[in-house]
Amino acid sequence: MSSKKPSKQRKRLFKAAKHRRGKIMSVHLSPDLREKYGVRALPIRSGDKVRILRGDAKGLEGKVTKVDRKNYKIYVEGVVRTNLRGDEVPIPIHYSNVIIVELDTSDKWRKNKLDRLVEERRLV
Repeated sequence: MSSKKPSKQRKRLFKAAKHRRGKIMSVHLSPDLREKYGVRALPIRSGDKVRILRGDAKGLEGKVTKVDRKNYKIYVEGVVRTNLRGDEVPIPIHYSNVIIVELDTSDKWRKNKLDRLVEERRLV
């Protein structure tokens, strides 16, 4: 039931359920991770190390501190701006403007998923 009309694509994106947004927020892997796991992209999670490819913070690397599924944004450690009161506030970054350079494998479900990807690649 997919549509090719841009208006319908946007509608589906912004009316998606919160549990589906996690899968939508898949981020490209760096070339060495892509080679290792045999996949182009994986859903972003807190703890992953990313490199920012677009915007004012281009070229910076840091750990993801928060994933905002409602607004399709992520927050990266060390990417902050000073507000008018002088406080440092994190800058939201769109998930499509980053690339994963290091995966957080502390979660046993994610570790098992990555091990299965490697095993499937070995069998092919």
